[in-house]
Amino acid sequence: MSLNSVNTNIGAMVALQSLNRTNAEMEGVQKRISTGFRVADSRDDGAAFAVAERVRGDMAATNTANQQLGGVKGLLDVGRSGLENVSDALEDLRNTVLRLGGNDLTASQRSQYQTALKESISQIRNFLADSDYNGQTILTNGTAAGIQTRVKTIRNGEGDIYQFSTVNVKTNIIAHLSALVNGTAAGSLLGNTSTAIANAVAALTAGGRVSSAQTGTLDGLNAIGGFSKYVDRQVTFNKTRMDAQESGLGALIDADLAKESARLQALQIRQQLGTQALSIANQSPQSLMRLFQ
Repeated sequence: MSLNSVNTNIGAMVALQSLNRTNAEMEGVQKRISTGFRVADSRDDGAAFAVAERVRGDMAATNTANQQLGGVKGLLDVGRSGLENVSDALEDLRNTVLRLGGNDLTASQRSQYQTALKESISQIRNFLADSDYNGQTILTNGTAAGIQTRVKTIRNGEGDIYQFSTVNVKTNIIAHLSALVNGTAAGSLLGNTSTAIANAVAALTAGGRVSSAQTGTLDGLNAIGGFSKYVDRQVTFNKTRMDAQESGLGALIDADLAKESARLQALQIRQQLGTQALSIANQSPQSLMRLFQ
């Protein structure tokens, strides 16, 4: 093929091909700069994009698990708060029972302490009844000893279950305290002086009504404390895991913007030079016209 042809301009064809390649590379660089991703979609790198999508899915699932654990934490915190208030109220109730165990009280004073005793028990009932979160409570109403129901929640992105026992204290505490004000029933502190004194002493001894209520409350606080620690650690672990996943994801698909910026400047120069080369190549047939002048 003749190089001196007005029909076929090989120089212009080569210059145009080079300019097109430069423009295509520039589009890729601009895409990486504008999105911040080396792999923004499957056209950039199908395998890397597939891995990135899986990791994103895992992170979203783990985040959902943490949200569920947050709800469990709320349930545990409310239960713990309720039992802490019960424990404080039981200390006051214990002091009242101690006073009722003395024989130095007038009838009026004894009546006042008995009224205070009933008020303390009523308040404890309210603390237990109000210890619910989103319609649920960890303080069971059941009468069976040990585990009555179990609360379940997803603990990680794989759907594994965390399961903890409800704390069987509500009914037991109320049963112990109710016995202290059941009129003439055994153990009541509302009877005559001699009976009330004897029952007060019995209530405070090991295995007595007040002591048993306190033991049950403290056992419940210990159990809830253990559950809360587990949930806190799981949430922290999930967050650490997501941070690690995000770091790995960034290494896989994030663009090196400093490198891309330098690349963009180089391509802009190449584009300018390519445009000039194409312009020169397009003008070369004009030189042939001089041969005919």
